[in-house]
Amino acid sequence: MAPLAIVLSSVSAHAVETVRIAMEPASASVDVSADALTIGRDDEEADFTPLDSARAKVKAVDGGLEINGKPWEQDAVRFRRSPPDSDGSIRVGTFKVRGDLVVRLRSSGLQLINVLPLEEYLLGVVGAEMPVTFPLEALKAQAVAARTYALKKKLDATDPAVHLGAGVLHQVYRGLSRTDEQIRHAVDGTRGEVLTSDLEPIEAYFHASCGGKTESGQAALTRELPYLQPVECPCGKLSSTRWELYVSAQELRNLFGASDPSQMKISARSETGRVRMLSLGRGRVVDAVEFRQKLGYERVKSLWFDLDRQSGDSIRIVGKGFGHGAGLCQRGAKAYAEQGWGYREILLHYYPGVEIQQLY
Repeated sequence: MAPLAIVLSSVSAHAVETVRIAMEPASASVDVSADALTIGRDDEEADFTPLDSARAKVKAVDGGLEINGKPWEQDAVRFRRSPPDSDGSIRVGTFKVRGDLVVRLRSSGLQLINVLPLEEYLLGVVGAEMPVTFPLEALKAQAVAARTYALKKKLDATDPAVHLGAGVLHQVYRGLSRTDEQIRHAVDGTRGEVLTSDLEPIEAYFHASCGGKTESGQAALTRELPYLQPVECPCGKLSSTRWELYVSAQELRNLFGASDPSQMKISARSETGRVRMLSLGRGRVVDAVEFRQKLGYERVKSLWFDLDRQSGDSIRIVGKGFGHGAGLCQRGAKAYAEQGWGYREILLHYYPGVEIQQLY
């Protein structure tokens, strides 16, 4: 059975598509609180019983779990607010979350997992990934991309207990902290819509700004994906996509063993012009991905840059764009939405050849 057909079957059986999000790691204890808590096993069919307190302290003790001083027989416990369909939330650590909260034993302590409907998850993702001040059509495009990305990760997950993380390596998720009415309109207005290729949810990557042209999947992610191909983008005309960085000779020496910035040069670029390899002199080369990683993603904002030698003590890096450059460009989506494009038109531009299908 095709992957999308499997998901459709799953949704039909359970009525709501859910995702499991690994939140920030916890230490050996964590406090969980809500107006009315119930407790049960980490199982979709589990029975939940009311907790005699609005607060639960969960501890890892001698290889097992302890809840409010009493042992728990399972290696994971699931908390649910009562009633489960209320507008209230569960608070844990720095987060407030809807849905259920799972606390499970891990080798390093406890792991927190938010289990919630996919559409509720998107309310926390879209506003964390894209400014809520962007036009509604851009936010709708982000909602469809984020929904597709999450669904793909769920299908490919090797650990059924966790589908996605909550940080930048997956999609940034901050629970209820970023939800507002504009985000809700974007999510509700695209409810159940996903991007597919050959009836399978695509790897719907996105980034802040491409600098004028998106990158291919092969160049950006080392995977040849037919729907991640270079396309033109209006964000290249924005001064906000430009950046620069000064790197000292001492830092180059410490990180890469390069003793003379004047010997540094770009030795290979991708088809779109992004840097692939740098020569450091004396036969030393470094992969551009490693170069960016070691200097920091917030400093070297993308691989589309040039070198401008200032002196023997430093080098100036001048670039454009922010992120890997593959898939949906958020700044470009904003520009197209301001020109009157709808979210579907935006998505089909950045993911050429895909279909937009109604999952539920």
